[in-house]
Formats: sequence, structure tokens, C-alpha cells
Amino acid sequence: MSGHSKFANIKHKKEKNDAAKGKIFTMLGREIAVAVKAGGPDPANNGKLRDVIAKAKSNNMPNDTIERSIKKAAGAEDGVNYEAVTYEGYGPNGVAVIVEALTDNRNRTSANVRNAFTKGNGNMGTSGCVSFMFDEKGLIVIDREEVEMEEDELMMTAIEAGAEDFAAEEDSFEITTAPDDFSAVHEALEAAGIPMASAEVTMIPQTYTELTNEEDIKKMNKLLDLLDDDDDVQNVYHNWDE
Repeated sequence: MSGHSKFANIKHKKEKNDAAKGKIFTMLGREIAVAVKAGGPDPANNGKLRDVIAKAKSNNMPNDTIERSIKKAAGAEDGVNYEAVTYEGYGPNGVAVIVEALTDNRNRTSANVRNAFTKGNGNMGTSGCVSFMFDEKGLIVIDREEVEMEEDELMMTAIEAGAEDFAAEEDSFEITTAPDDFSAVHEALEAAGIPMASAEVTMIPQTYTELTNEEDIKKMNKLLDLLDDDDDVQNVYHNWDE
């Protein structure tokens, strides 16, 4: 089976910018809180929570920290209520950008995201203006150096659990699934003792846009850096072919 690693590289850029584990854990804590509020504290009966826990584990969030976050969210009557909001727009040269945020102040977040687009020589668009250019998929990335299982065996383990695609890249294996099959594939790999560099339901571009102008590249990086620095922003997806 074949694939490419551009979408994984996009995810890795976000992780580099969020190098401070404290920030990553804070973001994951918010996602856990929203998932618990929406579907309850039991991962067996809450698929969204199950997916967030998988993402948290791939980011090396300790189990006791995950459990504390779930208990805190389950018992929070008067805590902060976060609202999930999604923004769409364009970076330089029409690069498609999707921004997912969790916020307790929609006006503040909207102004900050709009400012990031403006300073990055882009512009915010209407809902749906670029999301049709992406596919929602489960994505699991495995570092080649961290896994002992043979490639063929690993591929069969993933496919038999319900994976759609298995791509062998130079330094990683990348497994994609339908969103509804992500949990089953993740659990099968976890049961097989496979370490995962990242595991989450994400947005994968259908096509990519190249930037050749140095000023455009500088502005695109500015846009991404401003979004990554915003505490309300959880995920940023784009189709820039870096």
C-alpha cells in the first residue's frame, strides 16, 4: 500500500513549536474536558474521549495525569466551559488553512485568529471555504527506530484491525484509518506493544500548494507561528507543501 508523509510533517511542525510539554498537556487537558462534558467520563462509552486519550498517550502524557484530567472534568460543575470553534481561511498564494480552537471567549479568539491571518498576508474565509479540500482521517505515525516488528507483520496488524492505508516512509510508518476505525486500530497496535510517535484523528489535505516566493514563505511561517502561540488554538491544518 502506498502513501506520502507530507501530512505527518505538518503535524510534526506543530509538535516542534509546542516543545514545552506543559503547553501540550494544557491543550490536551482542554480536549479531555470538552470530550468528557460531551459524552461522559467512561472511554468505553465515549469514542471522542477514547481518541483524545490516544492522542495524549502519543504525546507522552502520563496515565495519572490523564485520569486526573478526566476526574476533574467529570466533577466540574462551575469550571470554565470551553466552546469548540473552527476557522477557515487562506495563507499566501491561496494556501488552505483550518484552525481548531477551544475557547471561553469566542470574541477574543476570533480577533486573535483574524490578526494572525492578516499578519501572515492571508485572510479568514467563511465556514466551509477550504475544509472540502481536506479529508478527516485517523493518522498513526510510528518511528522506524522504535519498532521491532517486521514491516509486513506491522502492516497486516494494522490492516486486519481496520486501517485504510499503510505507508512505509524513510524514517517512519504511517497508518491512516477512517475516523470511526481509528480507536480499533490504535488499540490493536497498543495491544501488540507498538510505540506510536503520534496518534490522532486529523485533517489530511487532498492536494498541496507550493510557495516559491521567499516573502510568501516568510509570511506563511509568521501565520503558523502566531497561531501556534495562541493558547486557544488546539490544531492547525494546512496544505502548504514545505
